[in-house]
Amino acid sequence: MNAMNPDKANSPRIVTIDVLRYRPEQESTPTWQSYEVPCCEEWTVLDALNHIKDHLDGSLSYRWSCHMAVCGSCGMMINGNPTLSCKAFMRDLPDQIKVEPLANLGVIRDLVVQQNRLVDGMAAVKSWLIPRELPPRDDQYRQTPAQLAKYRPLSMCINCMLCYAACPQVALNEGYLGPAALALAQDDGVWECTFIGECSEVCPKHVDPAGAIQQMKLASSLQWLARRIPGGGS
Repeated sequence: MNAMNPDKANSPRIVTIDVLRYRPEQESTPTWQSYEVPCCEEWTVLDALNHIKDHLDGSLSYRWSCHMAVCGSCGMMINGNPTLSCKAFMRDLPDQIKVEPLANLGVIRDLVVQQNRLVDGMAAVKSWLIPRELPPRDDQYRQTPAQLAKYRPLSMCINCMLCYAACPQVALNEGYLGPAALALAQDDGVWECTFIGECSEVCPKHVDPAGAIQQMKLASSLQWLARRIPGGGS
């Protein structure tokens, strides 16, 4: 406790939140806006944004839902890093924090980005299980633990799009499907991945899209080789 000023010791920490805002009805390019926020140390950046929304500026727009790192909707750039704002604790951050929309994605308004790149990519690679044959009548699809283990780690993806914000190929190539989609693909698009690995580094669920894409490259190479060896494709 601060013996000279006990009230100061108990007062909340004041943090400056710099938000990159875009309001298409009043500005043609994004502009920075700063807010002074009294923060509890157990708060996350999402809590600070909710304080701004509720008490300082109701016009601020961003997505969030569960506050439990499950829905994946609160992803944004926090001090330049793709992060779920509900997992970014104020106690781990400095007294001035920059918050921007996720990189490499079109901005609709403020921190709200377009999601079509992920949605279209998932549809393009058919990111769901497709059985080779129907089960017996009135029965269920069955799988062994080993079969489940092959895809379960990738099923932990929460579609937060942090990997898209971290991926240099997404930034450079408009037609690139993106890490989350390609991790589930059997598609020639995997060869466009340059294996920087940032997508896996930023994943909040420890999914490894970079590793999955490299495995797809290996499987594709083996299939190509088998087709060219007599009897190899049979």
